[in-house]
Amino acid sequence: MKTIYFLLFTALFSVSCNSVKRTQKFVSQGDYNEAIELAVKKLQKDKGAKEYDAHIRLLEEAFLKAKDDDTRHIAFLKKENNPRNAKELYYTYLDMQARQNLIRPLLPLYSLDMGRNANFVFSDYSNDLLSAKDSYVQSLYQEAIAYIQRNTKQDSRSAYDVLCELDEVHQNYKDVFQLKKDTHFQGTDFVFVALNNHTKQFIPFRLEQDLLDFNTYGLNDFWTEYHSKLEQGINYYLGVDLNFQTIQISPERISDRQYTRNARVKDGSDYRRDRRGNIVKDSLGNPIKIDKFINVSATITITSQQKSVLVGGAVVYKDLSRRKQLNSFPLSSEFIFENVFAKYRGDQRALTAEDRTLIVNNFIPFPNNEQMVFDAGTDIKERFKEILKDNSFN
Repeated sequence: MKTIYFLLFTALFSVSCNSVKRTQKFVSQGDYNEAIELAVKKLQKDKGAKEYDAHIRLLEEAFLKAKDDDTRHIAFLKKENNPRNAKELYYTYLDMQARQNLIRPLLPLYSLDMGRNANFVFSDYSNDLLSAKDSYVQSLYQEAIAYIQRNTKQDSRSAYDVLCELDEVHQNYKDVFQLKKDTHFQGTDFVFVALNNHTKQFIPFRLEQDLLDFNTYGLNDFWTEYHSKLEQGINYYLGVDLNFQTIQISPERISDRQYTRNARVKDGSDYRRDRRGNIVKDSLGNPIKIDKFINVSATITITSQQKSVLVGGAVVYKDLSRRKQLNSFPLSSEFIFENVFAKYRGDQRALTAEDRTLIVNNFIPFPNNEQMVFDAGTDIKERFKEILKDNSFN
């Protein structure tokens, strides 16, 4: 039992020593925040335990050095007086305040080795933080305005990103909400998609609606919108044409094939008889039965119905502002309507397994041309969607 307690004590002591070494390593490398976080984590478990006394001393040392480093860095940033330093200045103050807030709940921390409470000199950064925040927000606002004034699509997107950053730091600042809407609009690629029928066939209206319903495509991203109708106030610089160039519909075809099926099948049973016609019995005296087979036949007529449609075209990408074609992708789909059924005369037992599946089928009225084109359009839509996804404007 003593051995078990000794091993447990040794293991706990080893873990404690390892954590102290890690904290010391962080301090020696200048990773003060990591050292502080590790020390605080250990002290939160049991800040009065003797094995954590080393963490109290290391926490005091890391805090002092971190504060000294940040104070000197802030002095340098202020002396440099560069507006671009506003962000770094603001977040440095935030870090210093967060560091104090992390340690404060643990106080007081009494160190047995030092024979006193650990000394943490906390400062009030509220005024400095507010001032740094104001400078940072102003610099972000000015940066966004500078992007906006360049009046390009990419600069509008950059302005939007800066405004989002500003909004995270200071919500409802000036006209940021409206500026975000404006820059998003200015930075968006509005793509006009047109469906053009260059065939001599009718394209069902519901197919046009389905093909141009981009809500079902999942294509719109934050900076791209696809429109099938021109909207006022929007300049469409990019366009996509879905051109139907050929629609070939075959005539309705019905073909028959006739076959004769022959089979030898079981048809009841009979008693085994000897040469004299007497019933043969087994050793127990029971009559012996044997299967009776007969030859059967049937004539089966298999009828096939078939009708097909081939839709061909192209997806054309265009620069509408320069009236220039950018790229073109072929697009085609074939839809085949087919129904097979069968009728028979004779003994059904002569039919094959495949024959039996066909005789339960019946004649189906052929779909009209409009339905055929619509069915082919379902596949066209999927292929059109793939082309749009693979050739995004962003």
